[in-house]
Amino acid sequence: MKAKWVILAVSAAFFALVVHSDSEAVNIRDIDTVRNKPVLDNKDLQIIDVFMDEAVRELVGTRDFASIAQARSIILTRRTSRKSSAQAQYAEQFSESAHKYISSGLKQAEKLTPKDRRFKMVLNLLILIDGLEDVRLANLAMGLLKDESKVIRYWAVHSVTSPGFTNQLNSTMAVNSQLARSIVEQLQMQLGLSGPETLALMAEFAAEVSIPQGEDLLGRIAEMRIKKYADWTVDYEPLDGVILELLYKKIFSGAVNKPAVARRFGQLYSHVIQRYVKGRDILNADQKHQLASVLVETEKSCITKLLGAPQTVIKVAVERNDYTRLLLEHSRILGDATKAGQLPQKLNFDYGTNPNGTARTAPLALPEPPQKSTPGN
Repeated sequence: MKAKWVILAVSAAFFALVVHSDSEAVNIRDIDTVRNKPVLDNKDLQIIDVFMDEAVRELVGTRDFASIAQARSIILTRRTSRKSSAQAQYAEQFSESAHKYISSGLKQAEKLTPKDRRFKMVLNLLILIDGLEDVRLANLAMGLLKDESKVIRYWAVHSVTSPGFTNQLNSTMAVNSQLARSIVEQLQMQLGLSGPETLALMAEFAAEVSIPQGEDLLGRIAEMRIKKYADWTVDYEPLDGVILELLYKKIFSGAVNKPAVARRFGQLYSHVIQRYVKGRDILNADQKHQLASVLVETEKSCITKLLGAPQTVIKVAVERNDYTRLLLEHSRILGDATKAGQLPQKLNFDYGTNPNGTARTAPLALPEPPQKSTPGN
């Protein structure tokens, strides 16, 4: 599954070609001299600023993919000083200049026509922001989360959810916590517009960012997928293998609302199993294979660890096309109308309340599939 996202990202970068052709080579001699200085003066700071100005203009003015990569590499490899004593000075000026000239480039892009020129310029700058992993550039990426282009939205999300970026957000600085909350709020607004590859980025970020709102975002993503299973509009089922694993890790890492996280894990896994069984006559071969992979991998990586003992019944049932055995195992692990399953008992959760006010011991049943073929056939 990750391979698909990598292909999308590489394809996006590949199409970031020429915007205009009046670019010039960047002078790296002066900036490399500054990087080796133990103390910086105002002239050195000005050299950093000039370097960023030239480098950003070179990036957006380059003709071909190889030159774009080289221009980006020139910037990224010079974002830090070689001298620890000057690192704070260097980093502050580098970040300030990067923000100034990338922001200027994005404003310039808004005036470009036709749209493909604007797209290429914005994409080049977003990929640079992504590589810099600087929280002070977050507002520039966040401003593109609502862009009409799926590729631009993908890279905007990628820029504010990368592991290095998330680690910075998880620092104890109050300003970073505030920024993290703002990012979560913006991502929540984009859930319904995002494809599987972008939802995966959001889910991984939600699971790793150390604010309660992150857990809520992960829960919303799970609920959205559960709803798509219920109305038989879900696409690219391997995404749910990722979400299930993230929910499992959140359970173990100390979820703020552990029963709610566990309930979503149980309900989502139940719907994956039920889709595999109820959709056996209408799903295509790829969908069946993807669902089977999610079932088996989740049993191995999550259920086994959650129950504290090896679990292989689902794997064997899938290999033998034994749908009856699979449903029996579903009841044993997740529960049914007669009794709670082993997982709800161990993790102390239920599936809501019945009309009479008692706790539901069974996950919600997946409705019968529609008569016509589901998307993907």
